[in-house]
Amino acid sequence: MEQSCFATVTAPPDQDKLRRLLDVGTTLVSELDTEAVLERILEESRAITGARYAALGVLDDQRIGLERFLASGIEPASRLTIGDLPRGRGVLGVLIEDPRPLRLADVGAHPQSYGFPVAHPVMNTFLGVPILIRGQVWGNLYLTEKEGGGEFTDADEEAAVVLGQWTATAIENARLYESSERRREQAERALLGLHAARDIADAIAGVEELDRVLELTVKRARALVDARAVVILLREGDELEVAASAGHVADAPAERLPISGSTSGRVLERGRPERITDVISQLQVAPGRLGVPDAHAALLVPMLHRGVGLGVLAAFDHGAQGGAFSAEDEQLLRTFASSAANAVALHRSVEKDRLRTAMSASDAERRRWARELHDETLQALGGLRVLLASAQRRNEALANEPAVTQAIEDIELETDNLRAIINDLRPSLLDDLGLLPAIDALIERRRATGLDVVSEIDLNDVEILDPEVATAVYRVVQEALTNVAKHARAGSVRVTVRIVDANILIEVRDDGVGFDVAARTAGFGLAGMRERVYLTGGSLELESDKTGTAVRACVPVSADRTAKCSGADQVAS
Repeated sequence: MEQSCFATVTAPPDQDKLRRLLDVGTTLVSELDTEAVLERILEESRAITGARYAALGVLDDQRIGLERFLASGIEPASRLTIGDLPRGRGVLGVLIEDPRPLRLADVGAHPQSYGFPVAHPVMNTFLGVPILIRGQVWGNLYLTEKEGGGEFTDADEEAAVVLGQWTATAIENARLYESSERRREQAERALLGLHAARDIADAIAGVEELDRVLELTVKRARALVDARAVVILLREGDELEVAASAGHVADAPAERLPISGSTSGRVLERGRPERITDVISQLQVAPGRLGVPDAHAALLVPMLHRGVGLGVLAAFDHGAQGGAFSAEDEQLLRTFASSAANAVALHRSVEKDRLRTAMSASDAERRRWARELHDETLQALGGLRVLLASAQRRNEALANEPAVTQAIEDIELETDNLRAIINDLRPSLLDDLGLLPAIDALIERRRATGLDVVSEIDLNDVEILDPEVATAVYRVVQEALTNVAKHARAGSVRVTVRIVDANILIEVRDDGVGFDVAARTAGFGLAGMRERVYLTGGSLELESDKTGTAVRACVPVSADRTAKCSGADQVAS
């Protein structure tokens, strides 16, 4: 059978076929679901042309092969035994290369026929027509095995061409509708995102508690990306800690997650989102540690403020089926992550300002007390000692001489104690000469009490320190030595203060009895040490066991606190 073109119809189709074609056209062009259009065209093409089998081949992007192949008339069991679906070679490839109607009496006799796979139904007669959308081939309609054993007619070919045209129109309409729906949904989601972002911005401005802002963020984010659970992880030193969660989240252990060696940490450090399709193999930490032990898919977005990673916003399991998240979900979640980062940064800034104000007020009060004790109390004690000593020399109270002698000794002892208190309140050396002389004097005073102190102080590379930094370093050493003297029962203590890169690293280690860190930190001045170090952008660690206690701190030298401490544990290296 030779290939035919758009042949002139010699006989009009019967009235039933014409009426059915019109009905099909009316219903197809009103159908807005592409898959429903394809199913309908397969069934109608068989009914109108009398074909036993019908198929639709959808071309790939390069239009050189078939991306999809849908068939009608073949039983499901037979489809399984046939094997792989056609890819557009053989006779099917003829229509791809030359998109014109093709009618054959015996498809197997065509020169380009590849034959049929084993278990494939017998097919002889063949009719194929292209489906053109906007002048480009979208696919082909294939019909085989005309009922009654005859060949496909001109009327069948014309009907198939008309069906192909209806199909093209219906698919184009469905595509336009689906595209319009996607844009509408995107616009709605964007609008919802803007409303939610506005609510979060209002919360940031009107709510002082960070926890409430983060709680609002995870709840709105979960609703917007249709996630089963959303978790916010905030950076705490070299670790990430769950700060807020919403949805199906179980109680997670109190332990923190490491930044190094975790997918969340990689997202934080690189500042780029990641979509995960297999949580178990890709998350690098057990999902149960985040309270989502049964999670399958995830979307991790960094919380960036001025390019600095403050945490990670993580969503788990999209939709009712727990599927993967889309690029649109990622974009929406990035908006929330940015809002959450702004909230954290603002809260920490306000918190630092308040703490700095309180510390400044405390330091000012210490200076006032030190000045008053020095100028009034210490001077009065000194005057009283002079009077008593003068009276003793004149023998004006020989009967009371032992009492006078004792009074002079008591005054001298209390004067020394008062000088020590004044130095502890605010050492004048720290203001007058700087950090190094102040620490040296502090260590000498501790040695004078009988404590064996070994020191290694190297601050030669530092010129003038910011007063807040100098005070923080001094107070860490001072509080640590005070704790050793009061609680450690130590034979010796080693004080190390040195410069590494742009940081001042401090360690105070004793060989005392140690203590339970979790149970007894409240009375050891650690809160004050942590607050001062925190204000500088540094970090502080405490270790204690039966062999002794070590206090380690890292304080950036930079006065603007833009430098980052890479870890207080470096001081021991």
